[in-house]
Amino acid sequence: MRPLQPKSHHSPPESHHSPEVLERFFLGFQGTSLPDELAALLESGLAGVAIYARNYTDLIGLRELTEAIRRAAKQPVLIGIDQEGGTRFSLPPPFTAWPSPSELGALDDVALTEQVARAIAYELRAVGVNLDFAPMLDLATNPKSPVTAGRSFGAEPQRVARLGVAFLRGLASEGVLACAKHFPGHGDAAVDPHIDLPRFDDTQDRLTQHELVPFAAALEAGVPLVMTAHILLPQLDPDRPASISHRVLDGLLRRRLRFDGIILADDLGMGAIARRYGPGESVVMTLEAGSDIAMLCHDVAAVPEAIAAIAESLEAGRFDPQQWSASRTRIARLREQIRTVAQTLPPLDVVGCAEHRALANEVRARLAHLPE
Repeated sequence: MRPLQPKSHHSPPESHHSPEVLERFFLGFQGTSLPDELAALLESGLAGVAIYARNYTDLIGLRELTEAIRRAAKQPVLIGIDQEGGTRFSLPPPFTAWPSPSELGALDDVALTEQVARAIAYELRAVGVNLDFAPMLDLATNPKSPVTAGRSFGAEPQRVARLGVAFLRGLASEGVLACAKHFPGHGDAAVDPHIDLPRFDDTQDRLTQHELVPFAAALEAGVPLVMTAHILLPQLDPDRPASISHRVLDGLLRRRLRFDGIILADDLGMGAIARRYGPGESVVMTLEAGSDIAMLCHDVAAVPEAIAAIAESLEAGRFDPQQWSASRTRIARLREQIRTVAQTLPPLDVVGCAEHRALANEVRARLAHLPE
Protein backbone atom coordinates (compact mmCIF):
# COMPACT_ATOMS: atom_id res chain seq x y z
CA MET A 1 0.00 0.00 0.00
CA ARG A 2 1.47 3.29 -1.10
CA PRO A 3 1.14 6.38 1.09
CA LEU A 4 -0.65 9.46 -0.13
CA GLN A 5 1.92 11.84 -1.56
CA PRO A 6 1.64 15.51 -2.52
CA LYS A 7 1.37 16.20 -6.27
CA SER A 8 1.22 12.49 -7.05
CA HIS A 9 0.66 11.53 -10.69
CA HIS A 10 -2.22 9.42 -9.35
CA SER A 11 -4.09 12.57 -8.28
CA PRO A 12 -7.46 13.12 -9.95
CA PRO A 13 -8.05 16.40 -11.82
CA GLU A 14 -8.76 19.43 -9.68
CA SER A 15 -12.35 19.42 -11.00
CA HIS A 16 -12.84 16.22 -9.02
CA HIS A 17 -11.80 17.98 -5.81
CA SER A 18 -15.19 19.56 -5.20
CA PRO A 19 -16.91 19.47 -1.81
CA GLU A 20 -19.85 17.68 -3.41
CA VAL A 21 -17.55 14.76 -4.27
CA LEU A 22 -15.09 14.76 -1.39
CA GLU A 23 -17.70 14.96 1.37
CA ARG A 24 -18.69 11.43 0.36
CA PHE A 25 -15.33 9.97 1.47
CA PHE A 26 -13.72 8.85 4.72
CA LEU A 27 -10.03 8.13 4.18
CA GLY A 28 -7.03 6.68 5.99
CA PHE A 29 -3.34 7.25 5.31
CA GLN A 30 0.15 5.94 6.02
CA GLY A 31 2.69 7.59 8.30
CA THR A 32 2.54 9.72 11.42
CA SER A 33 2.11 13.16 9.86
CA LEU A 34 -0.66 14.52 7.69
CA PRO A 35 0.29 14.12 4.00
CA ASP A 36 0.06 17.28 1.90
CA GLU A 37 -2.32 15.61 -0.54
CA LEU A 38 -4.69 14.55 2.23
CA ALA A 39 -4.54 18.07 3.68
CA ALA A 40 -5.61 19.39 0.27
CA LEU A 41 -8.53 16.95 0.15
CA LEU A 42 -9.57 18.05 3.65
CA GLU A 43 -9.49 21.70 2.61
CA SER A 44 -11.69 20.80 -0.36
CA GLY A 45 -14.36 19.15 1.77
CA LEU A 46 -13.33 15.60 2.71
CA ALA A 47 -15.83 14.20 5.24
CA GLY A 48 -13.45 12.41 7.57
CA VAL A 49 -10.16 10.75 8.41
CA ALA A 50 -9.64 7.42 10.16
CA ILE A 51 -6.74 7.10 12.61
CA TYR A 52 -4.93 3.80 13.20
CA ALA A 53 -2.03 2.69 15.39
CA ARG A 54 0.27 3.19 12.39
CA ASN A 55 -0.45 6.93 12.48
CA TYR A 56 1.03 7.89 15.85
CA THR A 57 3.73 6.91 18.33
CA ASP A 58 2.66 8.87 21.42
CA LEU A 59 -0.25 10.91 22.75
CA ILE A 60 1.30 14.28 21.95
CA GLY A 61 1.85 13.18 18.36
CA LEU A 62 -1.71 11.91 18.12
CA ARG A 63 -3.20 15.16 19.40
CA GLU A 64 -0.95 17.18 17.07
CA LEU A 65 -2.16 15.00 14.19
CA THR A 66 -5.84 15.55 14.95
CA GLU A 67 -5.19 19.27 15.31
CA ALA A 68 -3.51 19.26 11.89
CA ILE A 69 -6.54 17.50 10.42
CA ARG A 70 -8.93 20.10 11.83
CA ARG A 71 -6.74 22.97 10.68
CA ALA A 72 -6.55 21.58 7.16
CA ALA A 73 -10.31 21.03 6.99
CA LYS A 74 -11.20 24.56 8.16
CA GLN A 75 -14.67 23.20 9.04
CA PRO A 76 -16.02 20.43 11.28
CA VAL A 77 -14.57 17.11 10.15
CA LEU A 78 -15.01 13.53 11.34
CA ILE A 79 -11.95 12.05 13.03
CA GLY A 80 -12.64 8.40 13.75
CA ILE A 81 -10.87 5.57 15.54
CA ASP A 82 -11.61 1.99 16.64
CA GLN A 83 -11.98 1.82 20.40
CA GLU A 84 -14.28 -1.07 21.27
CA GLY A 85 -12.37 -2.30 24.32
CA GLY A 86 -10.75 -5.69 24.67
CA THR A 87 -7.72 -6.65 22.60
CA ARG A 88 -8.74 -6.77 18.94
CA PHE A 89 -10.11 -3.35 17.97
CA SER A 90 -8.89 -1.16 20.78
CA LEU A 91 -6.12 1.30 21.54
CA PRO A 92 -2.79 0.31 23.12
CA PRO A 93 -1.28 1.86 26.26
CA PRO A 94 -1.17 4.54 27.52
CA PHE A 95 -4.93 4.35 26.77
CA THR A 96 -6.79 2.48 29.48
CA ALA A 97 -7.00 -1.29 28.84
CA TRP A 98 -10.77 -1.55 28.84
CA PRO A 99 -12.67 -4.83 29.16
CA SER A 100 -14.06 -6.26 25.93
CA PRO A 101 -17.70 -5.95 24.85
CA SER A 102 -18.09 -9.68 25.49
CA GLU A 103 -16.97 -9.13 29.09
CA LEU A 104 -19.40 -6.25 29.52
CA GLY A 105 -22.04 -8.49 28.00
CA ALA A 106 -21.34 -11.18 30.58
CA LEU A 107 -22.03 -8.66 33.38
CA ASP A 108 -25.09 -7.24 31.59
CA ASP A 109 -24.93 -4.01 33.62
CA VAL A 110 -26.36 -1.08 31.68
CA ALA A 111 -25.08 1.60 34.06
CA LEU A 112 -21.58 0.13 34.13
CA THR A 113 -21.44 -0.14 30.34
CA GLU A 114 -22.47 3.48 30.00
CA GLN A 115 -19.85 4.50 32.55
CA VAL A 116 -17.12 2.67 30.64
CA ALA A 117 -18.20 4.26 27.35
CA ARG A 118 -18.20 7.71 28.95
CA ALA A 119 -14.63 7.20 30.13
CA ILE A 120 -13.61 5.90 26.70
CA ALA A 121 -15.09 9.01 25.12
CA TYR A 122 -13.29 11.31 27.55
CA GLU A 123 -9.94 9.77 26.59
CA LEU A 124 -10.76 9.98 22.88
CA ARG A 125 -11.77 13.61 23.14
CA ALA A 126 -8.49 14.38 24.91
CA VAL A 127 -6.59 13.38 21.77
CA GLY A 128 -8.99 15.18 19.44
CA VAL A 129 -11.04 12.21 18.21
CA ASN A 130 -14.78 12.86 17.76
CA LEU A 131 -16.01 9.51 16.40
CA ASP A 132 -15.70 6.02 17.82
CA PHE A 133 -16.40 3.15 15.42
CA ALA A 134 -18.50 1.48 18.12
CA PRO A 135 -20.66 -0.05 19.47
CA MET A 136 -20.56 -3.31 17.56
CA LEU A 137 -24.10 -4.70 17.51
CA ASP A 138 -23.50 -7.99 15.71
CA LEU A 139 -24.84 -10.95 17.66
CA ALA A 140 -22.38 -13.62 18.75
CA THR A 141 -24.55 -16.43 17.38
CA ASN A 142 -21.69 -18.40 15.81
CA PRO A 143 -19.06 -19.33 18.44
CA LYS A 144 -16.53 -19.86 15.63
CA SER A 145 -17.18 -16.50 13.96
CA PRO A 146 -13.94 -14.68 13.13
CA VAL A 147 -15.87 -11.41 13.32
CA THR A 148 -17.56 -11.38 16.72
CA ALA A 149 -15.13 -13.23 19.01
CA GLY A 150 -14.58 -10.94 22.01
CA ARG A 151 -16.23 -8.03 20.19
CA SER A 152 -19.94 -8.71 20.68
CA PHE A 153 -22.06 -8.03 23.76
CA GLY A 154 -23.53 -11.50 23.31
CA ALA A 155 -25.94 -13.71 21.39
CA GLU A 156 -29.20 -12.55 22.97
CA PRO A 157 -30.73 -9.69 20.92
CA GLN A 158 -32.28 -7.74 23.81
CA ARG A 159 -29.06 -7.84 25.83
CA VAL A 160 -27.00 -6.57 22.90
CA ALA A 161 -29.64 -3.91 22.29
CA ARG A 162 -29.67 -2.50 25.82
CA LEU A 163 -25.88 -2.61 26.23
CA GLY A 164 -25.34 -1.13 22.78
CA VAL A 165 -27.67 1.75 23.59
CA ALA A 166 -25.90 2.26 26.93
CA PHE A 167 -22.55 2.39 25.13
CA LEU A 168 -23.64 4.94 22.55
CA ARG A 169 -25.29 7.00 25.29
CA GLY A 170 -22.02 7.03 27.23
CA LEU A 171 -20.07 8.19 24.19
CA ALA A 172 -22.59 10.92 23.45
CA SER A 173 -22.47 12.22 27.03
CA GLU A 174 -18.83 13.22 26.43
CA GLY A 175 -19.36 14.62 22.94
CA VAL A 176 -18.10 11.64 20.91
CA LEU A 177 -20.19 10.29 18.06
CA ALA A 178 -21.13 6.62 18.10
CA CYS A 179 -21.31 4.42 15.01
CA ALA A 180 -23.48 1.31 15.24
CA LYS A 181 -21.96 -1.54 13.24
CA HIS A 182 -22.14 -3.75 11.18
CA PHE A 183 -25.61 -3.45 9.63
CA PRO A 184 -27.58 -5.67 9.27
CA GLY A 185 -25.31 -7.91 11.36
CA HIS A 186 -22.91 -10.72 10.59
CA GLY A 187 -22.61 -12.65 13.83
CA ASP A 188 -23.39 -15.83 11.89
CA ALA A 189 -20.45 -15.23 9.58
CA ALA A 190 -17.97 -18.07 9.17
CA VAL A 191 -15.75 -15.93 6.93
CA ASP A 192 -13.85 -12.78 7.87
CA PRO A 193 -14.98 -9.99 5.48
CA HIS A 194 -11.45 -8.60 5.56
CA ILE A 195 -10.60 -11.71 3.52
CA ASP A 196 -13.73 -12.73 1.62
CA LEU A 197 -17.51 -12.39 1.49
CA PRO A 198 -19.56 -14.04 4.27
CA ARG A 199 -23.20 -15.06 3.83
CA PHE A 200 -26.33 -14.99 5.97
CA ASP A 201 -28.46 -17.92 4.82
CA ASP A 202 -31.23 -17.85 7.41
CA THR A 203 -34.72 -16.42 6.91
CA GLN A 204 -35.93 -12.84 6.84
CA ASP A 205 -37.99 -13.58 9.96
CA ARG A 206 -34.84 -14.63 11.80
CA LEU A 207 -33.11 -11.44 10.61
CA THR A 208 -35.99 -9.30 11.89
CA GLN A 209 -36.43 -11.06 15.22
CA HIS A 210 -32.73 -11.34 16.05
CA GLU A 211 -30.07 -9.50 14.05
CA LEU A 212 -32.05 -6.30 13.53
CA VAL A 213 -33.19 -5.91 17.15
CA PRO A 214 -30.04 -4.13 18.45
CA PHE A 215 -29.93 -1.85 15.41
CA ALA A 216 -33.58 -0.88 15.80
CA ALA A 217 -32.87 0.01 19.44
CA ALA A 218 -29.83 2.09 18.48
CA LEU A 219 -31.81 3.93 15.82
CA GLU A 220 -34.57 4.69 18.31
CA ALA A 221 -31.93 6.01 20.72
CA GLY A 222 -30.68 8.43 18.06
CA VAL A 223 -27.38 6.89 16.94
CA PRO A 224 -25.92 9.32 14.36
CA LEU A 225 -24.05 6.85 12.14
CA VAL A 226 -24.54 3.24 11.06
CA MET A 227 -21.72 1.26 9.44
CA THR A 228 -22.55 -1.37 6.84
CA ALA A 229 -21.60 -5.06 6.85
CA HIS A 230 -19.89 -6.67 3.88
CA ILE A 231 -22.15 -9.72 3.82
CA LEU A 232 -24.45 -11.35 1.29
CA LEU A 233 -28.08 -11.87 2.33
CA PRO A 234 -29.65 -13.88 -0.51
CA GLN A 235 -33.15 -13.51 0.98
CA LEU A 236 -32.93 -9.73 0.52
CA ASP A 237 -30.53 -9.40 -2.40
CA PRO A 238 -29.01 -12.49 -4.02
CA ASP A 239 -26.63 -10.48 -6.17
CA ARG A 240 -25.06 -7.71 -4.08
CA PRO A 241 -23.43 -7.61 -0.63
CA ALA A 242 -25.27 -5.46 1.91
CA SER A 243 -22.79 -2.57 1.61
CA ILE A 244 -23.66 -2.05 -2.06
CA SER A 245 -27.26 -3.27 -2.00
CA HIS A 246 -30.07 -0.78 -2.61
CA ARG A 247 -32.53 -3.30 -1.14
CA VAL A 248 -30.59 -3.52 2.13
CA LEU A 249 -29.48 0.09 2.60
CA ASP A 250 -32.29 2.12 1.06
CA GLY A 251 -35.05 -0.48 1.32
CA LEU A 252 -34.38 -1.94 4.76
CA LEU A 253 -32.38 0.66 6.69
CA ARG A 254 -33.77 3.90 5.24
CA ARG A 255 -37.36 3.01 4.42
CA ARG A 256 -38.33 0.13 6.69
CA LEU A 257 -36.34 1.15 9.79
CA ARG A 258 -36.62 4.88 8.95
CA PHE A 259 -33.01 5.78 9.66
CA ASP A 260 -32.17 9.33 8.63
CA GLY A 261 -28.63 9.51 9.93
CA ILE A 262 -25.37 8.81 8.14
CA ILE A 263 -24.87 5.42 6.49
CA LEU A 264 -21.13 4.78 6.46
CA ALA A 265 -19.92 2.06 4.08
CA ASP A 266 -17.23 -0.01 5.80
CA ASP A 267 -13.82 -0.01 4.12
CA LEU A 268 -14.37 -0.93 0.47
CA GLY A 269 -10.80 -2.17 0.27
CA MET A 270 -11.68 -5.23 2.36
CA GLY A 271 -11.50 -8.56 0.57
CA ALA A 272 -15.27 -9.14 0.65
CA ILE A 273 -15.68 -6.21 -1.76
CA ALA A 274 -12.25 -5.68 -3.35
CA ARG A 275 -12.05 -9.26 -4.65
CA ARG A 276 -15.21 -8.63 -6.68
CA TYR A 277 -15.25 -4.96 -7.61
CA GLY A 278 -12.77 -2.24 -8.44
CA PRO A 279 -12.57 0.78 -6.09
CA GLY A 280 -14.31 3.09 -8.55
CA GLU A 281 -17.10 0.61 -9.20
CA SER A 282 -17.71 -0.24 -5.54
CA VAL A 283 -17.77 3.35 -4.32
CA VAL A 284 -20.31 4.33 -6.98
CA MET A 285 -22.43 1.29 -6.15
CA THR A 286 -22.48 1.95 -2.40
CA LEU A 287 -23.58 5.56 -2.89
CA GLU A 288 -26.24 4.44 -5.37
CA ALA A 289 -27.41 1.89 -2.80
CA GLY A 290 -27.94 4.54 -0.13
CA SER A 291 -24.63 5.08 1.68
CA ASP A 292 -23.79 8.67 2.50
CA ILE A 293 -20.04 8.23 2.98
CA ALA A 294 -17.66 5.52 1.79
CA MET A 295 -14.54 4.42 3.64
CA LEU A 296 -11.22 3.73 1.90
CA CYS A 297 -8.72 3.55 4.71
CA HIS A 298 -5.97 1.08 3.86
CA ASP A 299 -5.48 0.83 0.09
CA VAL A 300 -4.67 4.49 -0.40
CA ALA A 301 -3.55 3.88 -3.99
CA ALA A 302 -7.24 3.25 -4.80
CA VAL A 303 -8.36 6.69 -3.60
CA PRO A 304 -7.78 8.74 -6.79
CA GLU A 305 -9.68 6.21 -8.91
CA ALA A 306 -12.58 6.23 -6.45
CA ILE A 307 -12.75 10.04 -6.34
CA ALA A 308 -12.67 10.23 -10.12
CA ALA A 309 -15.43 7.60 -10.41
CA ILE A 310 -17.78 9.56 -8.17
CA ALA A 311 -17.06 12.84 -9.97
CA GLU A 312 -17.64 11.28 -13.38
CA SER A 313 -20.80 9.48 -12.27
CA LEU A 314 -22.15 12.70 -10.79
CA GLU A 315 -21.42 14.61 -13.99
CA ALA A 316 -23.11 11.84 -16.01
CA GLY A 317 -26.27 12.02 -13.89
CA ARG A 318 -25.93 8.48 -12.59
CA PHE A 319 -27.06 9.32 -9.04
CA ASP A 320 -30.67 9.93 -8.06
CA PRO A 321 -30.89 13.71 -7.48
CA GLN A 322 -33.22 13.46 -4.48
CA GLN A 323 -31.09 10.81 -2.80
CA TRP A 324 -27.91 12.79 -3.49
CA SER A 325 -29.40 15.98 -2.08
CA ALA A 326 -30.68 14.17 1.01
CA SER A 327 -27.19 12.79 1.65
CA ARG A 328 -25.66 16.23 1.39
CA THR A 329 -28.20 17.51 3.92
CA ARG A 330 -27.38 14.69 6.33
CA ILE A 331 -23.64 15.32 6.03
CA ALA A 332 -24.10 19.06 6.62
CA ARG A 333 -26.26 18.28 9.66
CA LEU A 334 -23.59 15.98 11.08
CA ARG A 335 -20.93 18.66 10.62
CA GLU A 336 -23.10 21.03 12.62
CA GLN A 337 -23.45 18.41 15.33
CA ILE A 338 -19.65 18.22 15.53
CA ARG A 339 -19.44 22.01 15.68
CA THR A 340 -21.60 22.14 18.79
CA VAL A 341 -19.22 19.91 20.80
CA ALA A 342 -17.04 21.79 23.28
CA GLN A 343 -13.87 22.94 21.55
CA THR A 344 -11.70 22.73 24.67
CA LEU A 345 -10.04 19.32 24.85
CA PRO A 346 -9.53 17.53 28.17
CA PRO A 347 -5.90 17.35 29.35
CA LEU A 348 -3.85 14.47 27.98
CA ASP A 349 -3.29 13.07 31.46
CA VAL A 350 -6.87 11.78 31.55
CA VAL A 351 -5.70 9.07 29.14
CA GLY A 352 -5.01 5.97 31.22
CA CYS A 353 -5.64 7.90 34.43
CA ALA A 354 -5.99 6.18 37.82
CA GLU A 355 -9.76 6.68 37.88
CA HIS A 356 -10.19 4.93 34.55
CA ARG A 357 -7.84 2.10 35.46
CA ALA A 358 -9.82 1.59 38.66
CA LEU A 359 -13.05 1.38 36.65
CA ALA A 360 -11.55 -1.20 34.30
CA ASN A 361 -10.27 -3.18 37.29
CA GLU A 362 -13.71 -3.05 38.91
CA VAL A 363 -15.20 -4.67 35.81
CA ARG A 364 -12.59 -7.42 35.85
CA ALA A 365 -13.08 -8.01 39.57
CA ARG A 366 -16.81 -8.45 39.05
CA LEU A 367 -16.14 -10.85 36.17
CA ALA A 368 -13.93 -12.95 38.44
CA HIS A 369 -16.87 -13.44 40.82
CA LEU A 370 -19.35 -14.55 38.18
CA PRO A 371 -20.53 -18.16 38.64
CA GLU A 372 -18.92 -20.68 36.32
